[in-house]
Amino acid sequence: MGRIIGVANQKGGVGKTTTAINLAASFAVLEFKTLLIDADPQANSTTGVGFDLQNITHGLYDCMVNDTEAKDVVLKTDIPNLDLIPSHIDLVGAEIEMINYPNRERVLKQLIEPLREEYDFIVIDCSPSLGLITVNAVTAADSVIVPVQCEFFALEGLGKLLNTIKIVQSRLNTSLVIEGILMTMYDGRLRLCNQVVSEVRRHFEDLVFNTIIHRNSRLSEAPSFGKPVILYDANCKGAMNYLNLAKEILQKNNMTKIPQEERTMEL
Repeated sequence: MGRIIGVANQKGGVGKTTTAINLAASFAVLEFKTLLIDADPQANSTTGVGFDLQNITHGLYDCMVNDTEAKDVVLKTDIPNLDLIPSHIDLVGAEIEMINYPNRERVLKQLIEPLREEYDFIVIDCSPSLGLITVNAVTAADSVIVPVQCEFFALEGLGKLLNTIKIVQSRLNTSLVIEGILMTMYDGRLRLCNQVVSEVRRHFEDLVFNTIIHRNSRLSEAPSFGKPVILYDANCKGAMNYLNLAKEILQKNNMTKIPQEERTMEL
């Protein structure tokens, strides 16, 4: 039964798509079968794993509005164990078209439920808004990762997002938990970054991941080559950070695998 993780923050530019792409790729590299769902009309996750939007004929929009089955739009990426349900600018119109749907908040949940058996992880990249698509993603998810940029306005809007998550927890998805708050774009040379991290940890304590994503040029360059950073430069700090995040989530959920060598030694 795959674990569904939404990556959400209505504030733009916090590293949400970067986190979705690179966390999904890290799970895949660690040999967990992973599906990345691009639920953002900007479709940055789709291009970020190497697809040209002009060649995308079917995507999440078709599933949510035209009753296409999710398995029929799944694409294989260049990374073993990593698949994608792509997005397209059409997704902008989905919220309006779904407005009169019965159970409109659960459309995505019903779509991806049949895929749970096929994947260890399903990672959903949400759009930078608190609209119907994001509510669908959070309703479908088992847990939510909230990326927060290490800057002065970090806590602005975070309360609103957490409030939305509480509403979803009480009305639509009682089993939803916050996987963690992830500090992104950290620069250890700046006093402000350190202050923001301290402030967020003070406010949210155990909800904050131990792993921090550092500001890293290779991490910024990778999407323009259509690659997760672990394919672009596996030894850079950004790749290591996301690999550590994946391992932290695995440990937290008691899902760590025994390496092959250790298994052989035990036998």
